[in-house]
This record gives sequence, C-alpha cells and structure tokens, in this order.
Amino acid sequence: MIWAGGEATAEQVREGLLPAHPLKDSSVRTVLRRLEARGYLSHRVAGKTFVYRAEPPPQGIAASAVRRIIDRFCAGSTEQFLVGMVDEEVLSVGEFGPRHRNRFRAAQRRAGRPRRRTTRASRSGCRAG
Repeated sequence: MIWAGGEATAEQVREGLLPAHPLKDSSVRTVLRRLEARGYLSHRVAGKTFVYRAEPPPQGIAASAVRRIIDRFCAGSTEQFLVGMVDEEVLSVGEFGPRHRNRFRAAQRRAGRPRRRTTRASRSGCRAG
C-alpha cells in the first residue's frame, strides 16, 4: 500500500487493509516499526503523526527477494533459476533477446534438461526448500 501511494500514515494503512484484514492500530504500528527497522520504510513527522514512505523502490525489493531464492534453491546459479522458470512456463525462451537466447539454450543443455518433465528439482537444477 505504501509503495503504491508513495506515503501513508499508520491509520491510512489500517484503513486500506479493511475489511479483508481488520487489524488493531497497535498491530499496524508494530509492523510499520519493524519494516522501518529492517530498512524497508522511513518516516517523517507531520505534527504528531508519523508519515511512512518506502525506502527501496519495489523493484529493488523484488530483486533482493529473487536473489535470496536463487541463493537458497539454486545454489546461487542464475542460469539454473532461469532454466527452471522456462521449464515451469513462467518465462518463455522467446522473451530472451537473440544473444541471451543462445546462452540460455546452452545452459539448458549443460543442465541436462530432459525432454519430458520429471520433478521440478531435476528439471531446473534447483532444489526444494
């Protein structure tokens, strides 16, 4: 919500979560403080109210999350991650540019990608959690 709107107070966040997620004001403030402590948010004071804003852009957070997934499940291999994304039909080979398409196909061959689907771990070279 904060990333979409730029800035928000705790009350605005709480109202934005209703009715699907009715939370107490103190719960929302606790989550916001924790996000700020982890570097995802910062705040300024307007009168007596904290106005929160996103610190890293959403793309930076997404990239960081993907990096953790690659490190944890694919032993740090971006190549194996991408092979898995194509095998699972999240991406298509056509979405890669011509230069990268050839590199990707070579990575698939190195991974020994089977023609028929077996398990996710064997297809992508990544392992389950």
